[in-house]
Amino acid sequence: MKAGLKKHGLLDKRDFTVIEAPFPTMPAMLNEKKADLVTGVMPFALNPMLNDIGVPLFDQTEGLGASQFVFWTARQSFIDKNRAVLIDFMEDMLRIERWYLDPKNHDEVAKIAAELLKIPPERFGWLFTKKDYYRDPDMRPDLVALQRNVDTTHDLGFIKSSFDVKKYSDLSLIEEAAKRLK
Repeated sequence: MKAGLKKHGLLDKRDFTVIEAPFPTMPAMLNEKKADLVTGVMPFALNPMLNDIGVPLFDQTEGLGASQFVFWTARQSFIDKNRAVLIDFMEDMLRIERWYLDPKNHDEVAKIAAELLKIPPERFGWLFTKKDYYRDPDMRPDLVALQRNVDTTHDLGFIKSSFDVKKYSDLSLIEEAAKRLK
């Protein structure tokens, strides 16, 4: 949000004040005029109340471009000690991710999510579709997007310094796991 607002010339603490609130409460805060702008992330962005009272200003791609904020990490010593098991684990994760991404499994995926979150399955029509966040079917992180996101979070003051993402990235585990499934 801050990156998107900054691109439009609005700066934190000069032009607006950020307050923290749980995503499920944001539609009510907007409706009750306790906030003038809220962030709508999936699945909360699909809340009918939010869409009745709010108007989308921009999405995260305007502020950040493609994003890559979720990825696996481990210390090199742990990888060295457990490499074979980690490749097996990544192979299992690839199978699972591909199963979840397969449209023919969508109804079952919705049932699993509904059971886990105690929400009716019909509310998960967006899950693992083009309406959801992108997931690489080979679980490869987008290192270019990650670098841009690290640089943006640094520029916005969320982190003290930037760093070279590729220098600290090792995709060999996922690459080896993917080879097993070809």
